Amino acid sequence: MLIPHDTRIALETVVDLVNTAPESERPEAGSPVDGLADIEALYAFAGRHRVSGVNRLDDKDLRAVRAVRARFADVFAAADAQVAASLVNALVAAAGTTPQLSNHDGYDWHVHYFAPDASLADHLAADCGMALAFIIVAGETERLRRCEAPDCRHAFVDLSRNRSRRYCSSRTCGNRLHVAAYRARRREAAG
Repeated sequence: MLIPHDTRIALETVVDLVNTAPESERPEAGSPVDGLADIEALYAFAGRHRVSGVNRLDDKDLRAVRAVRARFADVFAAADAQVAASLVNALVAAAGTTPQLSNHDGYDWHVHYFAPDASLADHLAADCGMALAFIIVAGETERLRRCEAPDCRHAFVDLSRNRSRRYCSSRTCGNRLHVAAYRARRREAAG
């Protein structure tokens, strides 16, 4: 599946956004923590993803981004493409999309789907919503997944060739479960 660079970046952004929700935390980490607990965390998120046009953020922006995050989480939980498409359509429409070609900050030409001077929430809803729309249009909604590790709820987009990825991270969740299964087999063989 060929995904344009800017769409891939938007998919990474939406996954990270969904995974900031407290319900995405692993239980062994203690009590759930909201990755967007305050304005500083929101600025850090925008900076980490190099979101352009972010100026002054306030509590209203924080609430709006958390609401967009919840709606994106619903897309990852959608039962089928029809439900996912309806959710994405609503997000993108509410953001007041205004597609424009842009080449800024050293990036080649790409499409911005948000209106100039859009709020951070509208920016995320439009750009990330259109990235999810790309997945839906390609008939690939099954690539929008949650980690299969029993103690993890992280979202991810399975971009493997054969759609076989089961864990948000093969280094953490996948490796941890494989080691646990190996140890269980060893105990069973010894006992």
